[in-house]
Amino acid sequence: MRRYPRSFYALALAGIAIAALPLLIALASAAWSLQQLAGQSRDALYQTALAARASRQLAEQVTAMERSVRQYLVLGDEALLGTYGRLRTRFKATTSELALLPLDEIQVHQLNRAIEREQALWEPLSRTPRGSLDAVAVVTDLLELADLAKDIVDQSIILIDREVENLNARAARAQRVLGVLLAAALPLAAGLAFAFAWLTARPMRDLDAAVRRLGAPDLGAPVSVQGPRDIEALGERLEWLRLRLAELEEQKAKFLAHVSHELKTPLAAIREGAELLADGSAGPLSAPQREIAGILRSNSLRLQKLVADLLTYHRATDPRAELQLAPLDVDEVIRGVLEAHRLTADARGLKFDAHLAQVSALADTEKLRTVVDNLVSNAVNFSPDGGTISLSLAVRANNVVIDVKDSGDGVPAGDGERIFDWFFQGRAASAGRMKGSGLGLAIARECCVAHGGSIEVLENAPGAHFRVEIPLRPAAGAA
Repeated sequence: MRRYPRSFYALALAGIAIAALPLLIALASAAWSLQQLAGQSRDALYQTALAARASRQLAEQVTAMERSVRQYLVLGDEALLGTYGRLRTRFKATTSELALLPLDEIQVHQLNRAIEREQALWEPLSRTPRGSLDAVAVVTDLLELADLAKDIVDQSIILIDREVENLNARAARAQRVLGVLLAAALPLAAGLAFAFAWLTARPMRDLDAAVRRLGAPDLGAPVSVQGPRDIEALGERLEWLRLRLAELEEQKAKFLAHVSHELKTPLAAIREGAELLADGSAGPLSAPQREIAGILRSNSLRLQKLVADLLTYHRATDPRAELQLAPLDVDEVIRGVLEAHRLTADARGLKFDAHLAQVSALADTEKLRTVVDNLVSNAVNFSPDGGTISLSLAVRANNVVIDVKDSGDGVPAGDGERIFDWFFQGRAASAGRMKGSGLGLAIARECCVAHGGSIEVLENAPGAHFRVEIPLRPAAGAA
């Protein structure tokens, strides 16, 4: 089970922190490497500076010692031997200082030889009277000691060069390490950022899908959102909303079914009574009485049509409704609709001009009949008396194409899309016809979309021209 922080804010902070962790590690490693390099550089520079200063002092001291010994051998002044003793003390301090530095084997060997040679020089000077000294041997020792001091100075210069090379090597190695760290840290940080972006966006995608299903409306699938606790709580509220909407949808369905059942019988009685009165079955009527009976008859028919449209609207928008697909002859369905409207059309002198090809398709018979019936009903309502209603049926690009065109005033400019909206009522029908409920074309569009097709109004006046296109065989999953 995936574990999320308690809040989306904490999840975002955790994602940022983990995505930044490789970069922080790389930066910490870089800082540590730079600190190490700086410390090594400082120590190396300090030691090389000490070695250079001490070696120069040693060379200067040996030169001064050589001068004092030569003067002693020539002049015989015991004060000069005391000066040599003081210089010798400084020489020992300098050699001790050099011995503490990180010298290589050659330098250590040279330093030890210089100390030994100086000791060998001091012993005869301090114990033998000047007249008994071997001056040649003393001078030879002094020259050898001076050469050793010079070699120590040269080795100090080599030490400095070596430390510089070591520092360059360490800097190059640190640069390579930093390059490797950055090359590894950047893709890793990008991958972690992408992973956490996906992980963070997943609850949002679940919420988006849930909201889209509720707006469809598809109330059958439960809302399940995994994520931080506040996002899960929002998902729980959406699940409560889904259950509430499903309950309201069920109540609406029951209400419409109950209302339709309760209204059908009294409406039928009122309509039949109005028909009997208008026909004079209950006795002759005066002109005012016939007018009242006509009003009762037309309004009962209108009310019955509104109830039928309301029930059709409910069935068309019911998310649980599915297409009842079956093979059918589309031309026969259209002829049946025209026959149903024949009496009304004849009463107003309207003519049907039908050009119907023989077309077989896989469709829902009732929904297809509803589409054609609404279009023919609109054409009858909006055509002037004595007008012509043209219908055609053909197959184009594996689609069933139905065209219905009346001889009325056509669809007003700007209403081409709005006329398919629920409850939209455009211009008034022809004189003496019933005003529509604003549901017919919206229901027709729902039925076409359910088949994977479309309905549109074409702007080629005069008259309104509607075109329906549905596939011969709806795609799998059509609803």
